[in-house]
Amino acid sequence: MAREAYEKRRLVAEQIAAKLRRAGYEALFAGGYVRDRLLGVEGTGDIDVATSAPPAVVQKLFRRTVDVGIQFGVVRVLEDGLDTEVATFRSDGAYPDHRHPAEVHFTDPRGDASRRDFTINGMFLDPETDEVLDFVGGRADLETGVIRAIGDPEARFDEDRLRLLRAVRFAARFGFSIEPRTWESLVGHAGSIRQIAWERIGDEIVKILREGRARRGFELLAESGLLDAVLPEVSAMRGVAQSPEHHPEGDVLVHTLLCLEKIESERHDEALALAVLLHDVAKPMTASRGDDGRIRFYGHCEQGGAMAREIVRRLRRSRETGERVAWLIENHLRHIEAPRMRVATLKRFLGEPDIESLLELVRIDASSASGDLAPWRFCVDRRAELSCEEIRPAPLLRGRDLLELGYSPGPSFRALLDEALDAQLEGVFASREDARAWVVRNHPPT
Repeated sequence: MAREAYEKRRLVAEQIAAKLRRAGYEALFAGGYVRDRLLGVEGTGDIDVATSAPPAVVQKLFRRTVDVGIQFGVVRVLEDGLDTEVATFRSDGAYPDHRHPAEVHFTDPRGDASRRDFTINGMFLDPETDEVLDFVGGRADLETGVIRAIGDPEARFDEDRLRLLRAVRFAARFGFSIEPRTWESLVGHAGSIRQIAWERIGDEIVKILREGRARRGFELLAESGLLDAVLPEVSAMRGVAQSPEHHPEGDVLVHTLLCLEKIESERHDEALALAVLLHDVAKPMTASRGDDGRIRFYGHCEQGGAMAREIVRRLRRSRETGERVAWLIENHLRHIEAPRMRVATLKRFLGEPDIESLLELVRIDASSASGDLAPWRFCVDRRAELSCEEIRPAPLLRGRDLLELGYSPGPSFRALLDEALDAQLEGVFASREDARAWVVRNHPPT
């Protein structure tokens, strides 16, 4: 989020809190904003307001509101083009579905803090005085770098299984350790993560990939047993040997973790991050050892693309994301042949719509293995030398030309047009007239 936009969001939240206070209610900033403020990290998320005002009062005080969880005391206030979550201080009853409490009771800041997930997320900030209210020891845990469940970790994880993944995400993002009791409970509950919606799981996986320190996040997922539960295909990479010649770093999981270390949240989008994670996902099932002792993975790109498409669907990411991830994986070794490609084939390859993401995946993959970047460098240099018009020119020969020249419509049209485009890319002709003459000369109409 740009700093200017975040400053506007904070100003709106301050105005909402001030209006609640003028009406005689307590109003504090809550959760992640307070944590990030104390860490010196600003501009990374929403700013939530916690208040003593009942939800009905919040609705009366503000002209535009949306009920997003009024039974839990949560209302979204729409002000100045932004929506801000305003939640009444509450304590929760039992969580029969491991996500929502069966009942809530409105309470005070101390009672509200006790029902939150981790101590570093359980603090409040008075926006008027800048005073931090910490009833759970969150400030001390921030200073020592610890993720600790508030109260009984068994109860916290039983209330909402997503907290299992959130603990890992926060530990990775901030470089913190997980407090022993919290970790023990997390490991014990790991298998139950599948009791929640896959969409929520997918959101957390993508955040772990893109919030920084993805390698550490997936190491913790593997150590805790969560990886076995949500991404068994990735867990299966562990112990799958690779040829030392091409992969001196170790097995497929070791290689993948090294790749994850190179994901940059500012440069790499969701599809590329998922492709980095899954580019070798089919290696466990395609591994073979030849008579010469070399380990090979025939078809792992093609099979990996199909597997990735299914995994992305399971994680409830968009269809577009799934197709992009699959294409990147299916093509992530194609660059090796680039120095030997025909000019037309090379130009078509370098003109692929997602070529920039593919070359990033190639760079990350190669630099996490043998380090041989020569084929990648060849592609990058050739792409820099060629203009967009040279790589992706407007076709000089089109279907209407074939019709005018007496060709009968049919399946052969596409083959002729593809061959003509290859010839154009090779520099065989450079005008429409020459293209028409070329096709008549090489493929006379019948």
